[in-house]
Amino acid sequence: MSKKKEPKVKERINWRKEASLLPGYIIVLVWIIFTAAFLLWILGASLSTSREIFSGSVFKFESGLHFENYVNAWKAQNVSVFFANSLLYAITACVGVILISAPAAYVLSRFEFLGNKVMKSSLIVAMSIPAVMIIMPIFSLSTKWNLKGRILLILLYIFLNVPYTTTYLLNFFATLSKTYEEAAAIDGCPPAKTFWVIMLPLVQPALITVTIFNFLGVWNEFFMALIFASSERMTPVGVGLLQIVNSMKYTGDYGGLFAAVVIVFLPTFLLYIFLSEKIIAGVTGGGIKG
Repeated sequence: MSKKKEPKVKERINWRKEASLLPGYIIVLVWIIFTAAFLLWILGASLSTSREIFSGSVFKFESGLHFENYVNAWKAQNVSVFFANSLLYAITACVGVILISAPAAYVLSRFEFLGNKVMKSSLIVAMSIPAVMIIMPIFSLSTKWNLKGRILLILLYIFLNVPYTTTYLLNFFATLSKTYEEAAAIDGCPPAKTFWVIMLPLVQPALITVTIFNFLGVWNEFFMALIFASSERMTPVGVGLLQIVNSMKYTGDYGGLFAAVVIVFLPTFLLYIFLSEKIIAGVTGGGIKG
């Protein structure tokens, strides 16, 4: 006979505890309201004319909704080119970082060898070095090796994110039970295959989370692109928006400017909306301790 499901007992609300958290709730609520109002204003401005924006009548839409601002931003202001470049840099860099960092994190966390601790410490040191301190050596080497264009930017985005990604994945691989590898070895599975087939899928939440962080970092990156994007055809969205802002003195199309901001912001917004649970799982989750 099937057992009857026991009714769930609702836990009583600890009002004293909730009251102690009230200041934090208020701060978060104020921040949410401010952020939502700010984003709604930008959205309204992207559908308004320049005259309505400067007159403060963004949400009145006296002349209607101007969806042509998005068309003008996408075509006339080259947002389509900037968007495609950033998408190429972000996707390629994220794949390259995982291909380098995941095996490195696995080896550093699962095997003891001479120089293991030194390499882990070096990753921390590399993360702490500001980009402005290494820009001149990078520029010198890129000139010497004749590296330029999209290839140079992709390589920079990969190597600059390897220390953080490797360090992030170290703890996840370290918490996995050794029984996985022992069982694989008994079945005759070589170490490389064990990593790719068994161990790597076990840290999938961490991989998704760190890939999202890397994607956002590359998408919003500005400094390296400003230095090494030598032409408009390879410019990403960050530098592209700066060019659009500078062009406002000649065009005066502020509705198109805010439309471009919305287009650039949309991918990161959608990532947070649809993958928020994955991000939380990757930050708080882990493997089976062994």
